[in-house]
Amino acid sequence: MLNRQKTAHVVDELDVKKLKVIDGKKKEFLRINRKNTAALRRAKKEAYFQHIHHTVGIEGNTLTLAQTRTLLETRLAIGGKSVQEHNEVLGLDLALKYINQTLVDRPMGHITMVDLLEIHKRVIGHVDPLEAGIFRQTQVYVGDYIPPHPSHIDVLMDRFLHWLNDPETLMMHPVRLAALAHYKLVYIHPFTDGNGRTSRLLMNWILMQFGFPPVIIRKQDRLLYYQHLVTANDGDIRPFVRFIAKCTERTLDAYLWSTKENSLAPFGDESETIISPKEAMDHLDYHDAVISGGSIGPNMTIQP
Repeated sequence: MLNRQKTAHVVDELDVKKLKVIDGKKKEFLRINRKNTAALRRAKKEAYFQHIHHTVGIEGNTLTLAQTRTLLETRLAIGGKSVQEHNEVLGLDLALKYINQTLVDRPMGHITMVDLLEIHKRVIGHVDPLEAGIFRQTQVYVGDYIPPHPSHIDVLMDRFLHWLNDPETLMMHPVRLAALAHYKLVYIHPFTDGNGRTSRLLMNWILMQFGFPPVIIRKQDRLLYYQHLVTANDGDIRPFVRFIAKCTERTLDAYLWSTKENSLAPFGDESETIISPKEAMDHLDYHDAVISGGSIGPNMTIQP
């Protein structure tokens, strides 16, 4: 504990510096976004497919990126894959389109219970229509974690939304705000299924409102992602926020690299992963993320 206190200010300084780097990359992304080049449109389209592929992949979906793209573009069944896996992809597609077309342009501070229920309704509507868009009525267990009892969910969700829409909360850096919102919702675990996907969609809705592209958490980082959530449950949220910040920077790097002239885009057609130029060239270590403040950019929509 004493050693942590001695190094805390050093870590905080690194966090501040890293978030400033992320803000700088976001500004460059917004500059490119205003130009709406063909390269950027291709990157957005590929990122959309990758976002769905990795988000359902974290939950165990086995469709490849190519199969995910084919399903979304043609709506034709993929041989050897279950109906549930098809419906998970289609549900996330519906939820993303709902956010893009209905919610993303709304000013911050106006997220409602209905919004979250409508997102969830689309996430699992094809998989489990009876549980879609309603809070769970039974106790669930997530590994060693026991979420709140169903009788507490209404109160906890009211408190969560009050916190999320509070002007003081909105003064946080967008990356920290989005990461905390993600964690708080998944901690409450209000639904029988689809809590992780809904929490990641809420996180990206918030980031898009602040001018960031939707952040992709890679399926190969699944164990690290869950490990940081467990650490947060044990009382230290910082590693999770730093992890989300790393994913944010990686996604920004991929967009910036994709729009460079004659670049080999990290959103490549056959790539199962998003690899930033930084990772590809020098595998730098990462230190980032927990401060307040930061610039607010225009809302943006990412869709195919």
